[in-house]
Amino acid sequence: METTFSLLFEAADDRDAILAAMAITVLLELKFKPDAVSAARELMSRTLQVTRAFDGNLHTDVLVDSDDEAHWIIYELWDSVEHDEAYRAFRAGEGKVTELPPLLAAPPVKTRYATADF
Repeated sequence: METTFSLLFEAADDRDAILAAMAITVLLELKFKPDAVSAARELMSRTLQVTRAFDGNLHTDVLVDSDDEAHWIIYELWDSVEHDEAYRAFRAGEGKVTELPPLLAAPPVKTRYATADF
């Protein structure tokens, strides 16, 4: 006979499996040098075509700070953590965007979010 305690562990295991299989959101904050915004628009237009076509990418938008055109948030929705990790590995290797670092005023900041169900 199962105890309440064992049912709680099973529920937690099921929830972890469900979360791992759920879509996740990634926010990538980019701060460009003010004189590099035009070059950044051109570069990211090409770069994000590849991102949007990458396996597991459900949606990608670029949010530009209305008070600072050099401050962007890349909003990405991925089918799973595994898809996002495969994309990051691609960008760290054969898909590396070598033209990006010289345009940046600060290092990019990536934050991954899981959807909460509360």
